[in-house]
Amino acid sequence: MHLEYKNALVTGVAGFIGFHLSKRLLENGIRVFGVDNLNDYYDPRLKEDRLALLKSYPEFSFFRTDLSEKKQLETIFSENQADVVVNLAAQAGVRYSLTNPNAYVQSNLVGFVNILECCRHYGVKHLVFASSSSVYGANTNMPFSVHDNVDHPISLYAASKKSNELMAHTYSHLFNLPCTGLRFFTVYGPWGRPDMALFLFTKAICEGKPINVFNHGKMKRDFTYIDDIVEGVVRVMEHCPDPNSQWTGDSPDPGTSYTKYKIYNIGNNNPVELMDFIKAIEDALGKRAIKNFMDLQPGDVPATYADVDDLINDVGFKPETSISEGIGEFIRWYKSYHKA
Repeated sequence: MHLEYKNALVTGVAGFIGFHLSKRLLENGIRVFGVDNLNDYYDPRLKEDRLALLKSYPEFSFFRTDLSEKKQLETIFSENQADVVVNLAAQAGVRYSLTNPNAYVQSNLVGFVNILECCRHYGVKHLVFASSSSVYGANTNMPFSVHDNVDHPISLYAASKKSNELMAHTYSHLFNLPCTGLRFFTVYGPWGRPDMALFLFTKAICEGKPINVFNHGKMKRDFTYIDDIVEGVVRVMEHCPDPNSQWTGDSPDPGTSYTKYKIYNIGNNNPVELMDFIKAIEDALGKRAIKNFMDLQPGDVPATYADVDDLINDVGFKPETSISEGIGEFIRWYKSYHKA
C-alpha cells in the first residue's frame, strides 16, 4: 500500500541516520518533528552541529526529550500530528552493551514501547523503526536473509533490537498498526558516529596513532553508505506493509506476517574485508596506518552480508555506492569539519 504523507516524526533526529534522513525529508517538502535526548554516548557537539543545520529549515521542529519519558512523548504526539514515525533513537553499540546493559533496557525497550503506545493512540499510519544486522547473531548462513530465524543474538544490543521487532509485530497484530523494521548494515559516511571504525581509523591515521584491528583483520562487513540507507528508508516510509496472504503458522516466515508487518535488510549486498576497508582509508588520506592486531571482541560477529532481494522487489532499490566513493566523501567531510 502506498502512503502519501506530509508530516513525519523522527526520533534520534540529531543522530547520524536521523540527521541525514530529516535533511532529505525537509528538502522534499515534508514537515519534520524531531525528537532527541542529545545524550553524551559520544561528543554532543557533533549532535548539536547536525541539529543546527536542521534548524535552518522552517518546516523543522525540535523536541528535546528521552523516549523513556512517557508523558513528554505523549504531549509531542498529541500536539504534532505525524502521519509516519521513523524511530531511529536507540542506545547504539555492541561493545558498550557489555558494560552498560541498563542503558539499552531504558532506551531500546522502555522507550520503544512508549513509541508503540503513542503510534497506537495518536493515529500514526506507519511506524518504520531501526533494527540492526546484529540480530543475525550466531547465524552463519550467508547472505543474511530476513526469512532466516534470528533467535541467537550474541550481544544485549542485538537482543534489544530483536525485541523491537517482536514488540512491533505484537502491536501490528493487536492494533492493526502497520510496522516496518529495517536491519541496517554497518552505516558510514559524512557526519558519522565517532565510535564507528571509519571515524576512529581516520582520526588515528591523521594523528599518527595506531589503530586496533580486531580478529587480526579477518572481518567482513557489508559497509553501507549513508545516502543509500536514507534512500531505502524514504522508499519504505511510503510503502506500508501488506499482510502476506501466503503466511502460515505451520511454517512461519520470520520476515513477513499475516498482519501489516515487514522486515527489510538495508545493506550494500557486498561484504568488504576489513583490511581492504583500511586500505581505502589509507589511499584517501595518502597515509599508511600503524596497525595493532587484536582478537575478536565479545559480542562481535566475524562477517555480515545482506540479502536485499525483498527491498529490490518491494521498493525497487538496491544500495550501490562503492567503498572508495563513500570513504572519499567521508574524508572530504572529515577534513572540512575538523579543519584537518
